Amino acid sequence: MTDPFGTAALRAAVLDSWAGSPTRFREDANAEEDLRLGGYAQAWFVELAQNAADAARAAGVPGRVRVALDGAEIAVANTGAPLDASGVAALASLRASAKRDDPGSVGRFGVGFAAVLAVSDAPRVLSATGGIAFSAARTAEEVAALPAVAAELARRDGPPVLRLAWPADERPPQGYDTEVRLPLRPGTDAAALLAAARDTAPDLLLALPDLTEIAVGGEVVARADGPGAGEVTVDGRRWLLARRAGRLDDAAARAEAVEQRGRRDWSVCWALPLTADGAPAPLRADVLHAPTATEERLSLPARLVATVPLEPDRRRARTGPATDAVLAGTADAYLDLVRAVAPGARLALVPEPGFPRSELDGRLRELLRATLRGASWLPAATGAELPPGRAEWLDVPVLDGPAAALPALLVEAGFDRLVAPVPPGTAPVLAELGVHRMPLAELVGRLFGVERPPAWWRALYAALEPLAETVPGAVDELRALPVPLADGRTAAGPATVLVSPHQLVSGNECSSTRIHSRLGDRLAALGLPGLHVAHPDAVHPLLDRLGAGVADPQALLEHPALVEAVERSVDDAEAGLDVRPLAEAVLALVAETGSAPGPLPALALPDAEGRPARADELMLPDAALRPLLAADVPLDALDPEFAARVPATALRAVGVVDGFAVLVDEDPLAPDHDLDDEERWWDSLESPPARLVAVRDLDLVADEAWPAALALLAGDRDTRAALTAPGSYAAWWLSRHARLGGRRPAHWRLASATELAALYDPAPAGVDEAVLAAIGVRADLHISDAGVAADLLARLADPDRRPDVALAAQAYAELADAVADGRVDPGDLALPERVRALDGAVADVDVAMVLDRPWLAAVLSPGELVTGGDPGPLADLLDLPLASEITDAVVDGDGERVRWAELPGVVVACHTLGVPVPPGELTVHEALHVTLRRPHTGRFPVPAWRDPAGRWHASDPVHALLGLLDEDHTPG
Repeated sequence: MTDPFGTAALRAAVLDSWAGSPTRFREDANAEEDLRLGGYAQAWFVELAQNAADAARAAGVPGRVRVALDGAEIAVANTGAPLDASGVAALASLRASAKRDDPGSVGRFGVGFAAVLAVSDAPRVLSATGGIAFSAARTAEEVAALPAVAAELARRDGPPVLRLAWPADERPPQGYDTEVRLPLRPGTDAAALLAAARDTAPDLLLALPDLTEIAVGGEVVARADGPGAGEVTVDGRRWLLARRAGRLDDAAARAEAVEQRGRRDWSVCWALPLTADGAPAPLRADVLHAPTATEERLSLPARLVATVPLEPDRRRARTGPATDAVLAGTADAYLDLVRAVAPGARLALVPEPGFPRSELDGRLRELLRATLRGASWLPAATGAELPPGRAEWLDVPVLDGPAAALPALLVEAGFDRLVAPVPPGTAPVLAELGVHRMPLAELVGRLFGVERPPAWWRALYAALEPLAETVPGAVDELRALPVPLADGRTAAGPATVLVSPHQLVSGNECSSTRIHSRLGDRLAALGLPGLHVAHPDAVHPLLDRLGAGVADPQALLEHPALVEAVERSVDDAEAGLDVRPLAEAVLALVAETGSAPGPLPALALPDAEGRPARADELMLPDAALRPLLAADVPLDALDPEFAARVPATALRAVGVVDGFAVLVDEDPLAPDHDLDDEERWWDSLESPPARLVAVRDLDLVADEAWPAALALLAGDRDTRAALTAPGSYAAWWLSRHARLGGRRPAHWRLASATELAALYDPAPAGVDEAVLAAIGVRADLHISDAGVAADLLARLADPDRRPDVALAAQAYAELADAVADGRVDPGDLALPERVRALDGAVADVDVAMVLDRPWLAAVLSPGELVTGGDPGPLADLLDLPLASEITDAVVDGDGERVRWAELPGVVVACHTLGVPVPPGELTVHEALHVTLRRPHTGRFPVPAWRDPAGRWHASDPVHALLGLLDEDHTPG
């Protein structure tokens, strides 16, 4: 077998060095073991691909690599420069690369081939010029002849494999110049190795431009230029490339290792993934490729392939001047990459804010951001390119639809530093670049001073309208938008502007719209300060949403400028100004709407003498209320000539008095409606009213005019409804202040309430009973307040009245309930001198008492007893003693103790009444008598009695049962 590369001499030299110094053997074994177990353990295919790229570059041919499984061997073939003697010497040495003086080669340290030891301990390199073989077994045989070295070998797992080479007479397959054959170590998964090679192939083709094709197990992965400028396609995936190259200066080169000092050229390539249609598909996580993958983790949008100096294990970048020079070049190349991307997609290439994934990643991110901040590449809305430090962006969502016109409109207005619309979520990136953020509020503020035609403003409003629909808070910020006015001025905010209705109506105008427009023009002619009318060419529906008032009658009536003019109109008239045009314009608007906002009653109108007065201090010349008013009511008549020119409905709406006016408040919050005695009514309610409907001016009626006034109230649908509604203010007020026959309504009863005839007289005729009942004319004995209670007490004590016992008892019961419920405080009443007794007579309070125990009536005089309702509150009201408090009597005789349940009459009565039979016993007497010792003396027969000990005695047990039941249901 021939030995074209002199491997025998190489082996002899190595064996002599080991024999002369066993320590050298140990060093070589340790170094190779470190490489096999350390940095190159997983990189066998990467290192072979790098060697193939160097061979293709050296030969000036496209690099092709084929990976195949041949029995128990992995075969990796490549095209390019074949193996030569210097290459063999480098393979059989450590850290002595044959490519030291080749500036374009990838391999640099002469250790990459050691990566194959992870899968094979007998690799062979076969080339067109010859082949060599390495073998752990053959090396062990040679070492066995060296006693000192053999001892060291016995301590190890095996000898260094790549120090002794033997010639091999095999040749690479046809079409390839070199092939590396790797007999696999036992237990190695060949399919996994092929799969890993296939997965790595696209990255290697991208990182190693001298390779164009890698075939793995029959599947070809190819690299081709295009389809776009600066693009390559690898395995069907498009990449956009940006390259820069340079040369290290002397200082940077001297800082490198001796083996590297001659290689001063550096290169940088950024590779940006693209979608099938050529759009950027930025990376989020990657590693530095130098040119093949390292373990320097990066978080940049594009892949960096750069000749960054590496540590010997090719895992990490080495710090130093050379690395600094290469990294500086990466920033310039990245700017080229950004500029090569379509303007609308460039922001996707800005590194996102966040924590770097490695120290190198942090340095690169800072370099790239610094370069991007100072260079012109950011697309402006004008079409130019801006440096981010001089740019500003409008902080609103994506502008599409009508909003897409906003940037162009702003450019017309001089916003030439505005960036083109940016994708959502770009705000943090823009902030990192130093782009000025312009929120919507700032834009609105900067629009003041912009001089553009009204039509431009309408187009601006159209572009801003979608933002009002979609951006939270945008409506509030847009409320300050400038609005050009018809008189050439600019208003600060739509809320101060009125818009003629025909400017917002599409198609043909209706007649009411034309009327409203004329009314608005009429009011505008008054020249009221603060009344702003928008220029018709600038009007857009957005103004309405932002608070612009449509110049219809209602909006005009509610406009602050008009309200202010109305409120000062009396003062202006008294100062000599002519306010009639204002009054006529306002009343015309009121006539159109049929209602008047709250401030309009202050409108100055002329009275019959021509003097100005508030509208609500005047009445129509023929007012229905006029004959009902008290003599001292301060209401003058309106000027008849003025009244004849204006609809009466409008005059009544602004407060000119005709009949009774109804006030409606759908959400009353306080008694602040200027109604007579309103606070007292409000306090009388259990809870504030949910809705207030009240009748005004009731306090203006003369006492003698109330029958006519009530007829007027009853005859109008609105006032009648306000009067008869539950909780009505009008009914409450009338019950206290109206007079019928000179007396309050509660003095009388309804004609139909005949059961009250003995105590109350019927109300004067003339008004229906529903109205009379609403204002307090009595339909029953209900006690509403202390005044009603005092009146009823007086009637009960009146000897000329003849109420029967039942009516008197019912009346006292109502009085007792009023005290118990808190409607009447006895302290608010004068104590009566006389009361209605149980026998119907009027008794003096000195002898009267309240019957609280019914069995006491059998021994007390009915002319001294008062009964009705709860005895306790009734006694408090009348300031009378309870009968049980002053009665002292004892039962005569012992009688017989009998259980209640044994008495047939009691059982039948309980069944009839639906109550349980009482437990326990009572004492039954054949004839029951009691001896009374107080308030007078005597012996009396009684049907039933309860003694002081609480025991019942009875000659009639049913009477005792009734007393017991009454006792159980009488409050304590």
